[in-house]
Amino acid sequence: MPAIVRLRYQVVVVGGGHAGTEAAAAAARAGVKTVLITPDLTRVGQMSCNPAIGGMAKGVVAREVDALGGVMGRATDASRIQFRMLNRSKGPAVWGPRAQCDRALYPVAVRRILDELPDLDLFQEMVTDLVADDGRVVGVRTRGGLVFEGDAVVVTAGTFLRGRIHIGGEAGLGGGRAGEAPSIELAEGLEALGLEVARFKTGTPPRVDGRSVDYALLERQDGEEGEYRFSLYEREAIPEQRPCWITWSGAGLEQVVRENLHRSALYGGSISGRGTRYCPSIEDKIVRFPNAPRHQVFLEPEGLQTTELYVNGLSTSLPADVQLAFLRTLPGLAGVRMTKVGYAIEYDYFPPHQLRHTLELKDVPGLYFAGQVNGTTGYEEAAGQGIVAGINAALKVRGEDPFILERDQAYIGVLIDDLVTRGVDEPYRLFTSRAEFRLLLRQDNALRRLGPLARDRGLLTQGQEVAMERRLADEDRVRVWFSETLMKPHEVAGVLEEAGSDPVREPTWAVELLRRPRVAARRLYEIRGGPMGEATDDVLAAVEVELKYEGYVFRERQRAERLREHANYKLDNDLPYLNFITVSAEAREKLQRIRPETLAQAGRIAGVSPADLQNLLLEVRRLRASPRVQGLSAPPE
Repeated sequence: MPAIVRLRYQVVVVGGGHAGTEAAAAAARAGVKTVLITPDLTRVGQMSCNPAIGGMAKGVVAREVDALGGVMGRATDASRIQFRMLNRSKGPAVWGPRAQCDRALYPVAVRRILDELPDLDLFQEMVTDLVADDGRVVGVRTRGGLVFEGDAVVVTAGTFLRGRIHIGGEAGLGGGRAGEAPSIELAEGLEALGLEVARFKTGTPPRVDGRSVDYALLERQDGEEGEYRFSLYEREAIPEQRPCWITWSGAGLEQVVRENLHRSALYGGSISGRGTRYCPSIEDKIVRFPNAPRHQVFLEPEGLQTTELYVNGLSTSLPADVQLAFLRTLPGLAGVRMTKVGYAIEYDYFPPHQLRHTLELKDVPGLYFAGQVNGTTGYEEAAGQGIVAGINAALKVRGEDPFILERDQAYIGVLIDDLVTRGVDEPYRLFTSRAEFRLLLRQDNALRRLGPLARDRGLLTQGQEVAMERRLADEDRVRVWFSETLMKPHEVAGVLEEAGSDPVREPTWAVELLRRPRVAARRLYEIRGGPMGEATDDVLAAVEVELKYEGYVFRERQRAERLREHANYKLDNDLPYLNFITVSAEAREKLQRIRPETLAQAGRIAGVSPADLQNLLLEVRRLRASPRVQGLSAPPE
């Protein structure tokens, strides 16, 4: 019998998608010897669905990942072929940067960034099982018989766990992505640990050949000009830009879909997993919104070196012939050639109430989950979880306190707290409405919020630290300039007139002028050219929002601090919730299942009322005061 080959690392990451690459890179930046194992190294960082990063809330997460030293921001800048800031007509708390990317360039950039990290190794293999010792995960085993030992293991298997691809009403084919095999053995091994498992589904639309599209019948959508970048640490070269195109579905498409609903995998009974409510298939749109006269469809370029277009808005599991038929009902697509068939995919996930806020399994020490395996969807949500899981795996190896982001610190904190505390009943997606402190969690201040936290925990490279300190110093200098610069009436007369604002009759502080509606920081700054000559648009935008909304931001910070007082009251993991008879039966059951770490988290569990929360506090205090209770220490209140 051949000897088992054992390879020793400190952190082992399974999966090379957006969660896996961020987890592996974060652990390696923390100085921990890390290996990323994935079945195909040519697909590391692949964009399996829409080749785009960002949007409402998601764009903030991409910036947060970058502020923590992550990969996504740089890779987006290096591959973006169109940029738009969504929601500009609304307040800055809900602005959402979005970039259409070149599908081929993005993974190339990811691989290049990973290869820069000396403490990270990449290995191409299929992981089939976990290695456990006395209830703790200590490594993984591959199909080729190798054992990778590690003090912590991060699983980011995406849609590969018992994945099945569905096109039409026939039985689905095993697959984690089109053209790639599913991970059956690993799914079985995880379930054998006693973990609760469930099924979700997601889908993707067809792609078409842009040479067969009549663009004269479409609405052109160009990106924004300017130097906006997702990465605040590195300045990647921005590729040539491309337009997107808009068309609409109509009665012809609806007729084709209705006549063939019985052939859909979703409506034909082939799929049992629950799908995304906010990003429905075209079948769902037709059935659930019967009175809608039309649905918007975006044709988005797949890259600079291809004519292929992504048909955003027509996700489907109908057969290929039906897909081609309904595509040809769209204006501009009467003679279209389809290059890739859309499909639905059904896969295992593990309900995230089984996780701690570090993304470590409560009942399986040393094992972390990140990405779609936790019931989420979206590249940005996966990346946010991945970087937190990788950081915490590394800190555990280093014997340091965990890294947990609160809801008032980051959208990533909102994401993870929602997953762990509230669970999921459909694939989870971030929205700005999920955050209580939107004015604090803006895309323009991600570096100031999170960069120092990452630096203080040793999670940034030396180059990233230098870049962060330079950027924050630039913002501070511009902020001081606005606070200490008196501007004369004749200097600002034109700016105020442009903004429709009343003129001033005496010298006025620049910060007071900036707080007027529609007065832009750039216009004021250009009059005198502050201490740095010409400040970047990014720096001015961050300072402008902070100063314009300073009073609102201050009040929101006060509210966050008050709520944090509850968060300081810790709840022990072994509390006998079922015995707390003053708490409602529903609340006792959910508290027992989720086992929140703080009183604040308990209050966010659906079904736990304010009265339940007050009674829970009394029950815990009574329990801790009992002389029969050992090992329950009262935390600060």
